[in-house]
Amino acid sequence: MYDVVIVGSGVAGSICANELVKKGLKVAVLDAGHTLQRADLVLNQLRSGRDDSMSPYPLLPHAPHPDPVLLKDYPSSQKRQYDTSYIRTVGGTTWHWGGASWRFLPSDFKLKSNFGVGRDWGIDYQDLEPYYVLAEREMGISGEEIKQLKQWRSAPYPLPPVPLSYMDSFIKDKIASANLNLQAEPAARNTQPYDKRPSCCGSNNCIPICPIGAQYSAMHTLEKAIKSGVELIENAVVHRLEDNQKGEITNVIYRTPDGKDVSVKGKYFILAANAIESAKILLLSKTVHSPKGIANSSGLVGKNLMDHPTVHATFDIEEPVYSGRGPVGISAITDFMDGDFRKDYAAKKLAIGNGNFSEIIATEMIGDLLLNKDFKAQLKHKTIRRIGSHTQHEQLPSIDNKVTLSSTKFDALGLPYPEVTWDVEEYVIKSAEHSVKVYQQLGKLLGATDTKINVNLASNAHMLGTTIMGDDPKTSVVNADCFSHDHSNLTVAGGAVFPSSSSVNPTLTVAALSIRLSEKLSSLIKEK
Repeated sequence: MYDVVIVGSGVAGSICANELVKKGLKVAVLDAGHTLQRADLVLNQLRSGRDDSMSPYPLLPHAPHPDPVLLKDYPSSQKRQYDTSYIRTVGGTTWHWGGASWRFLPSDFKLKSNFGVGRDWGIDYQDLEPYYVLAEREMGISGEEIKQLKQWRSAPYPLPPVPLSYMDSFIKDKIASANLNLQAEPAARNTQPYDKRPSCCGSNNCIPICPIGAQYSAMHTLEKAIKSGVELIENAVVHRLEDNQKGEITNVIYRTPDGKDVSVKGKYFILAANAIESAKILLLSKTVHSPKGIANSSGLVGKNLMDHPTVHATFDIEEPVYSGRGPVGISAITDFMDGDFRKDYAAKKLAIGNGNFSEIIATEMIGDLLLNKDFKAQLKHKTIRRIGSHTQHEQLPSIDNKVTLSSTKFDALGLPYPEVTWDVEEYVIKSAEHSVKVYQQLGKLLGATDTKINVNLASNAHMLGTTIMGDDPKTSVVNADCFSHDHSNLTVAGGAVFPSSSSVNPTLTVAALSIRLSEKLSSLIKEK
């Protein structure tokens, strides 16, 4: 029997495993996928002929994940199409993320108290701040204090910020006259050698795979945990948790690729499979003692799904700025991340993209190829003069946005697909309307000859809230320490516990919460 059984080996599961094994505990990590090698993933991308975040990652019949080409209907969607992106493999989705590693703002933890909308967390910024420091050190965050955001820090970032590119500096200068602030994003990306990882080489391939490992991946932490004694069980598709009449979880059951069920016993359990897959597992786990599913006495498992609905924009300008040199994202405009306006509409982060637009522009020009002898020269001319941006808006929790189990679609093991019902509320729509005006202003400030704005408000692949945190067992799934209200030895790690989404990327907060959860759990085990 293990002291702790962890389901999922992404950033939440890997950090929990590493922290707990350092305390001398016997820990097992179960993952639905298998271990991949970075070199193989780089080759997979090159051979795929695709240019999307999922191109290197094999699609496993026993553990399907979203794929924009090979599996468009996982998870299946109701209402608005939910085009999310995550990887069911050892190491999880930090294999292909952009690395943006923001702390939540103090006000993000008290949305209801400060602005009268949404929900408050059971903890505040001060409670999580020391764990932010530890998470930044584990992940190797590069950054600098942004005084405008009023985030008190007890320690500096471990690494200096990624330098602004020529394009970022150009934008920063152009928008200063409008009192708009462009800042380097804190990022889990080495600006100098750190923790046996090299410095970023600027390959502009952070998504779908950093070719040299300069960008943090949960694999870096998981490998440490395994060396310290954590047992990794691969190809283990957990589909059921079982409980007893005392309300304790007794074991998890996973299914192997050939369809066999295996039971794993533990004293404590951490569900860290992401907000969609964790909800799916709990909903599948209907028992005599928990007829609505494990941890679901409130009926809220799967509900309150949040994301960061996006608006995209491109600007074609007269001066060359050479987008695509360095990491895929370096900077963001931070003026709309907080303020009294949040009483009326969503906060947002305007990220400046640093991708190369040559393929997109070539597709736009393809009709002129046969008629235009200067096609190549014009392609270059346009590519080095295009700037891209996307704005991610905070979303409020709603029971109408939810993860349920499909009754018609099943994977190769006979397990139902997760089904997502997701839409965007007026709070976001009003903010998106303001974002359009901001982009129109930016176009003028940059001297753009053409500004294109796409208000699709699609998912930004930041799944949050499906096992929401709160003090009242009737209106939440876990408490402020991420322990299930229903089961004393079950915890949930990851974005699923978030009561609010903020406007910034959630990964650093997931990591900080995971360290805090591990500390609470190890103390509890030692007391017993």
